[in-house]
Amino acid sequence: MKRTSKLIYIVSIAILIIGLSFFGCKKQSNEILIGGVGPVTGEAATFGQSMKEGFELAIEEWNQNGGVLGKQIKFIYQDDKGDPTEAATVWTKLITQDKVVGIVGTAMSKCSLAGAPISQQNKVPMITPTSTNPKVTEVGDYIFRACFIDPFQGTVGAKFAYENLNARKAGVIFDVGNDYTKGLAEFFRDKFTELGGTVVAFEAHPTGTTDFKAQLTKIISNKPDVIYIPDYYNDAGLIAKQARELGFNGPLVGGDGWDSPDLFKIGGTAVENGFFTNHFSKDDPRPIVQEFVKKYQEKYNKVPDAFAALAYDSMYILLDAIKRAGSTDPEKIKQALMETNINVVSGLITFDKNRNPVKPAVIIAVKNGQQVYQATVNP
Repeated sequence: MKRTSKLIYIVSIAILIIGLSFFGCKKQSNEILIGGVGPVTGEAATFGQSMKEGFELAIEEWNQNGGVLGKQIKFIYQDDKGDPTEAATVWTKLITQDKVVGIVGTAMSKCSLAGAPISQQNKVPMITPTSTNPKVTEVGDYIFRACFIDPFQGTVGAKFAYENLNARKAGVIFDVGNDYTKGLAEFFRDKFTELGGTVVAFEAHPTGTTDFKAQLTKIISNKPDVIYIPDYYNDAGLIAKQARELGFNGPLVGGDGWDSPDLFKIGGTAVENGFFTNHFSKDDPRPIVQEFVKKYQEKYNKVPDAFAALAYDSMYILLDAIKRAGSTDPEKIKQALMETNINVVSGLITFDKNRNPVKPAVIIAVKNGQQVYQATVNP
């Protein structure tokens, strides 16, 4: 009798374990796991926070409309701290431990270049919202982006300086330790020279420095009409202040790394008469843009920046591809991504053979401490 009771007890426990395992699997099967990566702390923390909000707003909308493939989307967001080593660590975790079917991230090119090989090796599709360095998608055929690339952005900046600002002499200062800033500086220099302008000084500074006066003194002594500053907002604000202190009153031009409210906190009035290339403007009159701005403001009580808009777009692009693929199989998602033709906040998106989007850019002017839409430049 005791043996029978013991056997019944063992069988009951086994059935319970199997049932719980089944329930767990069933529960997990009702979700599609998407990974996200961005710098919530570190030198570009505002970028990562904006991206997180854009991702979450998009997921909320999809889940309210039934999710994708009849399943709800579960989002796992990791902080890369703006550090490539940390990016590689969280990328690996999302793929090997969390088992995500796709990753949206990250902000900075140097961190995307650390994560992309891991996505490629594991065949997990990745879409970076804002990493503009051309090398990112060159990693492999599972790597996509939602933003235009540095050659286009640097070219647009140079054309704007030469044609709209009538600049003929330009000085350039950039962070030599950052692939993004170095790339933009080089593309600007090459295009500005091609147009007939002269780059009177091309000055690099070390990553992490706060005193740029040696480089700026050399630039300003050559009497440039414009100074091109492709650094992120934190450095750009300081450079602008020091340039003004040294007597330069001309226009300053930068890239999308300027797009942060902290630019004004750091640079103050020094960033007035500044212009930068960007992916999005809240003042763009297109209905899809104004609807996004309204929803974002209602949820977060602030105006979205380009990082929020591109994150929102990236999530839509990925989920739309999963929907069209009819599967979470990575090969099918990748193929669906290549066939993307979708109108999102930053414009109509299709991908070229290198998985870079064909889309327009906007020029933003800095006036009275505000971003003001200046123009749209098509590819």
